[in-house]
Amino acid sequence: MIITSKNNEIIKTVSKLVKSPKFRKESGQFTAEGVRLCRDGIISGLNPEMFIYTAKAKEKYYDDFLKIDLVSKRSFEVTDDIFEKISDTKSPQGFFCVFNMLDKCEIMYTINNQGNYIALENLQDPSNLGTILRTAEALGIDGVIISGNSCDVFSPKVVRGSMGAVFRIPICVVEDFPSYISQLTESGVETYASTPRNAEKITDVIFSGGVMLIGNEGNGLSEEAVSACKKKVMIQMSGRAESLNAASAASILMWEMFRRI
Repeated sequence: MIITSKNNEIIKTVSKLVKSPKFRKESGQFTAEGVRLCRDGIISGLNPEMFIYTAKAKEKYYDDFLKIDLVSKRSFEVTDDIFEKISDTKSPQGFFCVFNMLDKCEIMYTINNQGNYIALENLQDPSNLGTILRTAEALGIDGVIISGNSCDVFSPKVVRGSMGAVFRIPICVVEDFPSYISQLTESGVETYASTPRNAEKITDVIFSGGVMLIGNEGNGLSEEAVSACKKKVMIQMSGRAESLNAASAASILMWEMFRRI
């Protein structure tokens, strides 16, 4: 089927999925744009609910087109101007998939000291969240807990920034973040609050598994979240910078967890 009208209901629906976190949550669907992300989605075992492409993209990436089209429930060819309407990138490649959201919340009930996990509170920058997820997968982090007041993990910028990690790494959103961390601590899980004050140097900590908490870009972790943890850790800095970007800090903390096991 070829779609030629911007007023087509399918195009309107996809545009809302791109722009609205509320609509993504209500529909239980999210989008992935670009040849690599669409391909990563199906390689990771997801079958697209919808595959949208341009004629030029079909010709240029024909092998990938065949692989994605084969497993997609519905496929639609659109004109270049319509694809630009739904695109969230500066240089669209002409491939676009709609996937069902992944339910990986079983991770909440399996966390123990045998693995490395991170918990993110109130992260607001989609680029930071995408980068953290990408790094978490690269360093073998076993799962990610995200507070409900963080930015949408299925936003186009997060999905793109994660380079496909959002398809593969176990992720769960929890609404009462401090309470959940308290439950982990009380159950014997090692919980670490990353904070710049009154904390042990990260390089002095010997990790044997547990959960590392990372906070908001500007304010760090809430007092409630810090209090819920068993230990506090900090990244020692010798320069004049007062703080690190959230994604940079998270990368350092995850590396320390990874290399000291």
